Amino acid sequence: MIPNLSRRGLLLTAAATGLMGAAPGLARAADRSAILATMKRATRFMTDTVAVGDGYVWSYTPDLSRRWGELEASPTMIWVQPPGTATMGNLFLDAYHATGDEDYYASATRVADALVRGQLPSGGWNYVIDTAGEASLDRWYDTFGKNAWRMEEFQHHYPNATFDDVTTQDAANFMLRIWLEKRDARYRGPLDKAIGFVLESQYPSGGWPQRYPRVPDGGLHGNADYSGYITFNDDVSAENIKFLTFCYQSLGERRFLDPIRRAMDCFIATQQPSPQPGWAMQYEVGDLEPAGARSYEPRALATHGTAGNLDQLMDFYVLTGERKYLARVEEGIDWLEAVTLPELLWRDGKKHSTYVEIGTNEPLWVHRRGSNVANGEYYVNKDPRDIVVHTGGLRSIDVAGLRARYAELAAKTSAQASAGSALLAEPGAVALPRYFTTQARRVSDLNSGSLRATASRTSAERVDTLVAELNAEGYWPSLLASTSNPYVADSTGTVALGEFRITRVGDASDTSPWLTDFPQEGISTGVYIHNMGELIEALGPA
Repeated sequence: MIPNLSRRGLLLTAAATGLMGAAPGLARAADRSAILATMKRATRFMTDTVAVGDGYVWSYTPDLSRRWGELEASPTMIWVQPPGTATMGNLFLDAYHATGDEDYYASATRVADALVRGQLPSGGWNYVIDTAGEASLDRWYDTFGKNAWRMEEFQHHYPNATFDDVTTQDAANFMLRIWLEKRDARYRGPLDKAIGFVLESQYPSGGWPQRYPRVPDGGLHGNADYSGYITFNDDVSAENIKFLTFCYQSLGERRFLDPIRRAMDCFIATQQPSPQPGWAMQYEVGDLEPAGARSYEPRALATHGTAGNLDQLMDFYVLTGERKYLARVEEGIDWLEAVTLPELLWRDGKKHSTYVEIGTNEPLWVHRRGSNVANGEYYVNKDPRDIVVHTGGLRSIDVAGLRARYAELAAKTSAQASAGSALLAEPGAVALPRYFTTQARRVSDLNSGSLRATASRTSAERVDTLVAELNAEGYWPSLLASTSNPYVADSTGTVALGEFRITRVGDASDTSPWLTDFPQEGISTGVYIHNMGELIEALGPA
């Protein structure tokens, strides 16, 4: 699972909000009418041909005979996890803001209705919604889900919602936006349920679990009930803080301030003491001790998680002007520098192990044996050879960038750093971003990788290319680098011939996604969102 939205999406100062809300209107070779026509034709293909129950998955074969979210989906399923249904709703609202075309607003309301139908009684969302009902969803979990060796979060159908990969947060942000757009009463109730879910699921310490309500029978695979641990994985806390801040900005209710503050303070409380002032990805709820999660996520400190949390603490200083959030940032940066690997272990600019052993500062490496979910297992040791690739055993940590940002912020007074902060302004004084899908944003979709490859502006040449490359059917043909084995039969205890120690996928029974050397052309929801964002940017202010 990837996620990690850019931290810049959390800086809700007036200046940052302005940058996110403005389309620069760059020089363009294609005229405005050609851009609008391209956007409209691409959107009609998605809404009229691709959508199921007004929802979307991540990618499709050209004949729509196979389709995928993070796993292969059944024909009746839609994906909530970005870049899925909620992300599409946000894109339609962005297109509406850029063009004023009511067709985009109508498309957004259809997405909202699909999400309302799939919203759980708790107020949150699962990764997926099956438009054919729970029995159909149970069949999918009992076939594709349970046989996906490395996808442990999909191996059981638990009747609760997830914050993983920004799933509930993306849907909640969209429900906030669609209600604010025209104050349609249909969406206030679902929005209030989503807000209630985020507030109710927060622990007194300020952290959030991966899933809620807590599963009654012992959690997912790996460590016991890890889905109930306080988690920083996939920016769960940061994304919930962002959503609640958006609510404070737009709804004008001070009740959001205490949950936001407690959430920020949880970052301080969970930073470990010297000489290892980093963070784990999960923590026990009671004593805030580091914890493991999935069977390939050991109890350890995480270098990428530490870097992300240090960035978040600096964001919190910008949001609040309170220097307590900077107090141990430099200490954490020094630790990241200290655990840089020996040069002989560097690969492709990655100089840090993902996991560092608590107490020793030694790197931990994840391995596996077997060939599928029934006979395979993950294990951790200190041997850097033959590590599994799907967990990202090595990380690229921009220590110098963290240090430079810290120095810049530390030199500012509290008032200078927090000027224009949405948290310090009166409710309603700072507007929400006008566009949500034109920012650089990483997602778990291996076929699109990012909703924007860079945060750079769209060139005139690029606009011409987008207009020209939309095909006769109405989509941008995309090479689907990610594929999966179709479900044929359940995995067995017999280890198949072959070498599966370091691969993404096991034997033929493993339904996990994997990167193929022979990608086939197909339809990508993420590519549609990415390209539409570039065209929206090229249009300039509406």
